[in-house]
Amino acid sequence: MSESSVLLRRLVAPAFLLASLAGVPAIAQENAGGGDNMDPFPARMEPLAAETLINAVTMVGDRLVAVGAWGHVLISEDQGKTWNQMPTPVNVTLTAVRFVDDKLGFASGHDAVILRTEDGGKTWAIVQYDPAGETPLFDIHMNDAQNGFAVGAYALMMTTSDGGKTWVRKPLGDLDLHLNAIATAKDGKIWIAGEAGHVFVTDGGLSQVQDIETPYSGSFWNVLPLSDGSVLAMGLRGNVWRTADQGATWTQATTDTIASVQSGIELKDGRVILVGLEGTVLVSADKGASFKPLKRSERTGVTAALQLADGQVLLFGEAGVDGSLSVETLTN
Repeated sequence: MSESSVLLRRLVAPAFLLASLAGVPAIAQENAGGGDNMDPFPARMEPLAAETLINAVTMVGDRLVAVGAWGHVLISEDQGKTWNQMPTPVNVTLTAVRFVDDKLGFASGHDAVILRTEDGGKTWAIVQYDPAGETPLFDIHMNDAQNGFAVGAYALMMTTSDGGKTWVRKPLGDLDLHLNAIATAKDGKIWIAGEAGHVFVTDGGLSQVQDIETPYSGSFWNVLPLSDGSVLAMGLRGNVWRTADQGATWTQATTDTIASVQSGIELKDGRVILVGLEGTVLVSADKGASFKPLKRSERTGVTAALQLADGQVLLFGEAGVDGSLSVETLTN
């Protein structure tokens, strides 16, 4: 299976994942039906939208906002018990969602699309869209209400300085690698996961993008800065690498899995949860030095996890809202 076919939330749509085909046709199929018309199509309102691929989720006050396939945006007002689909102006896969406050938020996705909301995710407007470029955006980050950037395939980086109303491309020299995910450490440094073993560190102003060398040559799908200052980079075939010295040295964490690891969170009690393909959930009690797989009957890919106020962890992925894990389950 190729790297592009195992990367759930970046280069594939749900049916496309199951077929294990190449990436470009699936992206084209999302806007099928328009002929030569490159105008966006609104997402269809689907009664089972919560059961289709969800790529990312965030908490906005007490509200949960999730994004995924076919332009779906879902909102839960009751901590994940029920979900309602919100209308959006595009039907392409959305890959990431971030909020500046309880009102202003952004979602990125295929066709280099960026959507903006001013009402907590209930309505969305297109502020960036380039289907002709056939280049997806994989993640988005806002430093504050005015300044931010988004990253994607083939070193695509776009920046904004006017509250996300307009976006411009930022050249990155000869760099041509996919930039897959963005995460901010407690010291304010911004880490970016890339392909071919590359991890990048920058600041909010992007004054310098530093290429950090790692011992790994495969793709990193995500990065996770932890509260103790260490950083995890996760990728193909169960590869999780940890640095405790800002990237100067790296050690490989034991995971006991060969499934690709997609993302992770640090729980309130300090444990770390990573999730990935084949229903993988990994638990660490030593700040990411080692992980134990959690036994689960579900085998669908998991792309994201979110801990609620009561400690419960919600899972999201190929099957949409993919269940929950209790504190007791994670302890055993």
